[in-house]
Amino acid sequence: MAAIQHTVVFRLAHPAGSEAEQAFLAAARAALTSIPGVTEFRISDQVSPKSDLTFQFSMVFADDADYRAYNEHPTHVDFVQGRWVPEVAAFQEYDFTLRD
Repeated sequence: MAAIQHTVVFRLAHPAGSEAEQAFLAAARAALTSIPGVTEFRISDQVSPKSDLTFQFSMVFADDADYRAYNEHPTHVDFVQGRWVPEVAAFQEYDFTLRD
């Protein structure tokens, strides 16, 4: 199977530019990049006024097995429950297989 790009676009409950916002992004980078199989992790800022979702996480997995292992990994589960659920106000998730 082809590589999978996992993306999530979101808005935090924290004020823009706040210490809480920066702490969330730093915690996300530290936690999610520590999970085996995560490659090409990026945090991006939304620039279009057409969306109220302000950030994007993007990462690539070599295959479906790595993607499934990431979703079930205790670090991911803990991050989702401990940080994502209480601190993210809205989100959309998109997963793509990469074409050559």
